[in-house]
Amino acid sequence: MSAYVVTQVEIHDRKEYQKYLDGFLLVSDKYGGELLTTSGHETLVLEGEWAYPRTVIMRFPSVDAARNWYQDPEYQKLSEHRYRASSANMVLVEGIT
Repeated sequence: MSAYVVTQVEIHDRKEYQKYLDGFLLVSDKYGGELLTTSGHETLVLEGEWAYPRTVIMRFPSVDAARNWYQDPEYQKLSEHRYRASSANMVLVEGIT
């Protein structure tokens, strides 16, 4: 069953964040990750509150694949750039069969 990683992000340092992006797909590809969307502009909030202006949605083949991607030492090292360059919320949700 597919799993989805949804991230809200606000980028403070584009140059530093680019270092994260430069390796992002290489690591997610190892786990079958597929980038479904990334907002180039602020996310349009229809109801409630959305913590940060941009949204990224990824699909993985399973919850285990998504967890393995997130826990991968290469991804964790790459994430250091994201931590320095942005504020974010990230969740993992299981898809519907």
